[in-house]
Amino acid sequence: MRVISGDKRGISLEAVPGQKTRPTTDRVKESIFNIITPYIDGGKVLDLFAGSGALGIETLSRGAEFAVFIDVSFNSIKCIKKNLAQTEYQKSAEVYKADWKTAIDKLAKREMKFDYVFLDPPYVEFQEKIPQIVTALEEKNLLCTNAIIVCEHENKYNMPLISAELFKQQHYKYGNTGITVLYRLGGN
Repeated sequence: MRVISGDKRGISLEAVPGQKTRPTTDRVKESIFNIITPYIDGGKVLDLFAGSGALGIETLSRGAEFAVFIDVSFNSIKCIKKNLAQTEYQKSAEVYKADWKTAIDKLAKREMKFDYVFLDPPYVEFQEKIPQIVTALEEKNLLCTNAIIVCEHENKYNMPLISAELFKQQHYKYGNTGITVLYRLGGN
């Protein structure tokens, strides 16, 4: 696993030890960033269910200003911190051990807003909850006007339309992986 492009291109990243996480493959990561890179212009990243932090770190490497990494696993938090040190992005990031609901509430209290959000939860436990998580991000006012949300799930999962008034939604399939990209349509 490595940083694919940008300032830290080629730097190796550690994967979370064990079999509980499913790192985004370089092929899928490259496809995601081929889709969203034209929209990256500074801004803040929320990497929810961050695992190794590879998606948030890739976004920093490509020009995002700041990233918040959230994961409930202690091993993931250790791995994210190692990868941030490896890429020298410690000062451009915050890392928190928390479940998604607690994290969203705490970020809302701080009145944080994000331009890019990555949702890559464990498929079996959480992929059906992605619409609920996106709704919570919207309701808690954590999304910038033209935020982009990238959701990773099984390719067999057909993510329901969140809200045609709030989001433009596009689906992609790469082997066993499905990607749904939500483009926020203005607003507050």
